[in-house]
Amino acid sequence: MNLPPEILKKVKLLELQSRKLVNNIFSGEYHSAFKGQGMTFSEFREYVHGDDVRNISWNITAKTGRAHIKKYDEERELSTLLLVDISASGDYGSGSFPKGELIVHLAALIGFSAVQNGDQVGLCLYSDEVEHNVPSKKGRANMHRILRDLLYYQPKSKKTCLKNALSYLQGALKKQTNLFIFSDFFDDNYELVLRRMARKHDITVIVVEDPTEHEIPDLGFIDVYDAEADEIITVDTSLRSFQKNYANMAQKRRKELEKTFRSMGVGCVFIDDPKNYVDPLIAFFKRRNR
Repeated sequence: MNLPPEILKKVKLLELQSRKLVNNIFSGEYHSAFKGQGMTFSEFREYVHGDDVRNISWNITAKTGRAHIKKYDEERELSTLLLVDISASGDYGSGSFPKGELIVHLAALIGFSAVQNGDQVGLCLYSDEVEHNVPSKKGRANMHRILRDLLYYQPKSKKTCLKNALSYLQGALKKQTNLFIFSDFFDDNYELVLRRMARKHDITVIVVEDPTEHEIPDLGFIDVYDAEADEIITVDTSLRSFQKNYANMAQKRRKELEKTFRSMGVGCVFIDDPKNYVDPLIAFFKRRNR
């Protein structure tokens, strides 16, 4: 694939930024939060004071005449999948870059953290259907491909339907997976299939929002374009009643999402500041470790 030079430049810059964050502050938190699937036998060694007596191998002890224990290593090979919403609502943003670009940075950070830990990483892009897949593999080369596709892929549909994406993955994922879902979650009817998948997979939803989706400034009469519905609505943002109702609705929506995901055993992180998306992730991973 011949990519435009500006895309290649973005890929390199995004890799440098993400790997710097991973190496400096993020890798340890990720490793602790997402541990291996179990323990696997490594070797026998002689017992030393302080070892767990439950790990003593009595057969080897009897043969050698000295106490030996079984040594185990954590099974670190995990499979991580980045499920990314590429619908038109990702084009919205009031600051330096839109929600969709913030999602790319978040996915890169999670992806390189997984690569740093020797895990397989894959990508699934969805709108109202699954549009693109990158199979899960180890290594930086595969992560480079994921970055290229995150930056370069052009969606076929403006709409979103998480239910369809999850239904597809329910049949496609054959082994337990760390599934990260990146979206603004302006969607519905996905709860049942998400609950079913959470019984088998470790799922974390990363809800990406714009600050103006919580509090709207006084801009007078404005035309608001709904990219997914392809329609324009005129609102008067100067009305205090409008601003108050707007903020209350946003707060209510967040609480409902938190309650829904908590009831499923699904981890949840809200990101609403493009300038600081690392701290909320670290805080979430620390909570997982408690």
